[in-house]
Amino acid sequence: MTVLESLKKFSIVVADTGDFQAIARLKPQDATTNPSLLFTAAQRPEYRHLVEEAMEEAEKHGGDQKKQTEAFMDQLFVSFGREILKVIPGRVSTEVDARLSFDTEASIAKARHLIELYEKGGTNRERILIKVASTWEGIRAAEKLEREGIHCNLTLLFSFAQAVGCAEAGVTLISPFVGRIYDWYKKENGGKDIPIDQDPGVASVTRIYNYFKKFGYKTQVMGASFRKVEQIERLAGCDLLTISPDLLENMQSTQGELQPALTPEKANASEGDKLHLDEKTFRWMHNEDAMASDKLSEGIRKFNADARKLEQYARSQVAEKVGA
Repeated sequence: MTVLESLKKFSIVVADTGDFQAIARLKPQDATTNPSLLFTAAQRPEYRHLVEEAMEEAEKHGGDQKKQTEAFMDQLFVSFGREILKVIPGRVSTEVDARLSFDTEASIAKARHLIELYEKGGTNRERILIKVASTWEGIRAAEKLEREGIHCNLTLLFSFAQAVGCAEAGVTLISPFVGRIYDWYKKENGGKDIPIDQDPGVASVTRIYNYFKKFGYKTQVMGASFRKVEQIERLAGCDLLTISPDLLENMQSTQGELQPALTPEKANASEGDKLHLDEKTFRWMHNEDAMASDKLSEGIRKFNADARKLEQYARSQVAEKVGA
């Protein structure tokens, strides 16, 4: 048995890529995309038909070049998402623009539009997760969307306050970022590696998982942003784990059998009281976590930079089409 096969016994494995060939080869349950992955995939000749499909839909949308560019980007996300769903049995996550991270109503509007595009193409909304940043505003948007039957994946999650806020809002899924938490503490530690038993990213996800299971929250936990296989192994049993192709390949080629590190039984025996967070308490708790404050701000900036890179590509495609 390979380590990857063993992991799949305890956790749903999600591929963190827009490469259909890698997804088909590694056979994850779910997949997730983001503007950076999409930008890279869109350059590849084998996916040119999806770019052209998105362009055709953008042209039907009409409007000026700015509106066509936005329409092209939205359709590109949906076209790639639909293609990914052909090779996985589960769900695909599609991201709301990072510029909307502090705008509840705009996030809701964008999520509704993306779902509308999916459903127009014949895709059931049950197979889609809308990715929203775990800001207070993003959580409020997700809370409303969930009531409408639009399932959400709350991303850029670094603090316990963010996790509790998401659980109280009844979101479908959260994505705590193991690797980025590890990166921050490693930098604070002068660049020295942190032993796996002291890994703060692993500890964060473990605490969140235990809290959710102990107090009966339905929100699923999906560990994300891994730097090494050992981090993944220490979170075997987590509801879901989203893993890059290189780490999936590593686990696929390594023989071994894992034991679940996270279980509902261990969660029920864990310590900690149930919390309730209003906006002021949420913001204060998050602010008191220097790592989480830094990484959330940085993450939004990076996600926005990736989205703008994709937007520039989209604008060039629209301009080329208009010129032709």
